[in-house]
Amino acid sequence: MLHKFLLTCGAMSAFLATYSQDSAKASPAFKLSGSADVYYRYNFNNPTEAPYNNFTSFTNSQNSFELGMASLKAEHSFGKASVTADLGFGKRAEEFSYNDASGNKGFSLSNLKQLFVTYAVSDKLKLTMGKWATHVGYELVDAYLNRNYSMSYMFSYGPFFHTGLKADISLGGKSALMVGVANPTDYSTTTSATKFAIAQFSTATSNNKVKAYVNYQGGKVVPGVSLNQGDVVITGAVSNKFSIGYNGTIQFRKPSGKSGDSWWGSALYFNVDPSSFFGLTLRTEYFSDKKSVVGVGSSVFENTLSANFKVSNLTIIPEVRLDNASAGIFRKNNSDVTKSTASAIVAAVYSF
Repeated sequence: MLHKFLLTCGAMSAFLATYSQDSAKASPAFKLSGSADVYYRYNFNNPTEAPYNNFTSFTNSQNSFELGMASLKAEHSFGKASVTADLGFGKRAEEFSYNDASGNKGFSLSNLKQLFVTYAVSDKLKLTMGKWATHVGYELVDAYLNRNYSMSYMFSYGPFFHTGLKADISLGGKSALMVGVANPTDYSTTTSATKFAIAQFSTATSNNKVKAYVNYQGGKVVPGVSLNQGDVVITGAVSNKFSIGYNGTIQFRKPSGKSGDSWWGSALYFNVDPSSFFGLTLRTEYFSDKKSVVGVGSSVFENTLSANFKVSNLTIIPEVRLDNASAGIFRKNNSDVTKSTASAIVAAVYSF
């Protein structure tokens, strides 16, 4: 009897060990990644009041050491389903989800940088529901994913994120289509019945050296005010040490029964990487908001030169930026109005 019992226990142990191994193969390991960024900014016009000659996102400070954002991203998938929860803490996260800020010191929707569930219906169709960073534009909210630390005007006045349902459709080869419906831009939650349509067509050459994205968003911002935006992104790898990126966008806004106005922008990104330790990026951008659709009230030509010094997971980014406007929108010593301004930034970005 004891002999049979021991044999049964041994068989069960072997079965459980085999089942555990198979389960481990079927269920991918939990993935956790994250990043953090800090910076110091000085504007040479020496402004003493906000926005400190800064009309773009995330760097509204003067002569101050600042905390950017700490992020933690958890991902898990099983079979055809997956979930992503991307948390952000700090001023960068608050500005990114500006409509969701709670106004208190506790956890709020603004800390949910992204939260979405995905289901792969087939190898050609994937559905996603939740909140995700926008497909529009060249730059991204996470500092470690950009080579310039300060942001462009086009990023700052375009959409930040969408909350809704989208479908990613493979068209064969290197081409794909994304279509979706979402809340009005940059709202995680809303009582508005209006919805936005979003779309992207993407393609690439067979060797992936040239990639192109045609993006769209459109709908009612609030009842009676419509918004439509078209956007193009093209990237090209000339060699393993030199690449070029382009972003062009135009956004129309039209109140009901009135004539509409628009802002537009165009930028080139030149990336040079002489070594794995050191790289340079020059962003040259022209942004036009002469009718003050988004409150700038001028056209601006900005040039930003950023160096990237990489040591393992850490990147140090010293940066110089020159902004030249067609109207006097900048301040000098908080009294004189000027058409140009210069800034310097030193940032430290870590990712894992």
